[in-house]
Amino acid sequence: MDRPPYLHRSRFPTRTKLLALWTFIFLALFLFLFPRSSSDPTRRLLQAGPVWENRIRLSARSHSHSRRVLVTGAAGFVGLHVSLALKRRGDGVLGIDNFNSYYESSLKRSRAALLDRAEVFVVEGDVNDGTLLKKLFELVKFTHVMHLAAQAGVRYAMQNPSSYVQSNIAGLVSVLEVCKSANPQPAIVWASSSSVYGLNSQVPFSEKDRTDQPASLYAATKKAGEEIAHTYNHIYGLSITGLRFFTVYGPWGRPDMAYFFFTQDILKGKTIKVFEGADQKSVARDFTYIEDIVKGCLGALDTAERSTGSGGKKRKAQLRVFNLGNTSPVAVNELVNILEKLLDKKARRMVFPMPRNGDVPFTHANITLAQKELGYKPTTNLETGLKEFVNWYRLYYSKSGMNIVL
Repeated sequence: MDRPPYLHRSRFPTRTKLLALWTFIFLALFLFLFPRSSSDPTRRLLQAGPVWENRIRLSARSHSHSRRVLVTGAAGFVGLHVSLALKRRGDGVLGIDNFNSYYESSLKRSRAALLDRAEVFVVEGDVNDGTLLKKLFELVKFTHVMHLAAQAGVRYAMQNPSSYVQSNIAGLVSVLEVCKSANPQPAIVWASSSSVYGLNSQVPFSEKDRTDQPASLYAATKKAGEEIAHTYNHIYGLSITGLRFFTVYGPWGRPDMAYFFFTQDILKGKTIKVFEGADQKSVARDFTYIEDIVKGCLGALDTAERSTGSGGKKRKAQLRVFNLGNTSPVAVNELVNILEKLLDKKARRMVFPMPRNGDVPFTHANITLAQKELGYKPTTNLETGLKEFVNWYRLYYSKSGMNIVL
C-alpha cells in the first residue's frame, strides 16, 4: 500500500512534525485522563493460571440451554438481577466488574458474593482492558453479551466527566471490538438509557422520537453509544439490541438513586430535598421495578438473532432499540408519601427548584414496541416495589443483613 504524501519526510517535514506533536499531545492527554495502574487486579488475575481459568469455564457452562452469556457490570444493580435470572434458568453466565468507587464498593462486593453462591463467577476487571476480554473469549465461546457496565448518574458527570467517556463510550467500543473479532460472533444486548430523550417534550417517549438534544453528558454518552452500535452493526454484522431503561429501582439498588437515599435520610431524621420543575410542578419519573426490567432484558436476549459477520462474511444483521419502562409516571412527592407510609416515619422535606444539572422534569415510556417484539409487560406498581425495597434495606443494613439471600 502506498504511503500517504504527508508521511514522506522529504516532501512534507513540517506536517510530519505537526503530526508527531499532536500525536504526543493526544497520548499524553489520554494517559492523564485514563491512567492505567500497574497493580491492576485484572492483570494479576490473568496470571492466576488453571484454577482461575477453570472457574471461568465452570461459571459459563450451560445446563439447560446452549446460551453462554458474558454479563458486564455483573456486580451492579441490574447486572446482579439479570445474572441470577439467567443462571436460574440454566444459562451459562460469566460476570465481569471493576468494582469502582462511584458508590460504596461494599455493596458491590456483597452482590458479587451473592452471585458466587449462585455459582456465577465475577472476574474483577475493566471492560477497557482488551487483553482481559480477549482472554475471556479464548476460554469461552460466548453466544451472547449482556453489556450493562457503565458510569451511571446524571449529576456526577459535572464532577467527573472523563469517567463517562471512559466507561460509556470507550468501554462500549472495547466490548464491540472483541465481539466483532470473535468466531462465532455473539449477539449483544446493552443498556442505553431513557436519558437519551433529553429535552424532548412529547410524551410518552417513543423510540421514534428525536434523541439529538441530550440534557446531560451522561445522556450524550448513551446517545453516542447508540450511534456507535449502529456503526458496528453496519460494518461488522453484529446483532445489537439497545435497551432504554426508565428509572430502575428495587432491592440491591444504587445508593445514588432518590428512592434509596430518601429512605436512608428519612430513617435518620435528615431533611430531604424535593425538586420541582417550572410552574411549581413536581418532578415525575416512570419508576420501573427491577424484576420487570429483568424480564425485558431476557426477552431481548431470547429474541436476539445471530450476528452475521463471523469469518468476515457480513450480511445485514439485526439492530433494535426498545424502551423498558412502567408507563406510569409518579411524582417525586408521591414517592416520598409512599416511603413515609412504609417506613412509618414522617419525612422532613424542603422544596427546591430543579437546578441546571442535566436532570429532566419528567420521563414517561411508550412500551408498545417492547410489548410487541419482546412480550414485555411490567406488572409491579411503585408501592409494591418500594415495599420490597424497604424490606431488603432494613435487612441488609441490620447486623445480619450481609447474609441475605434473594
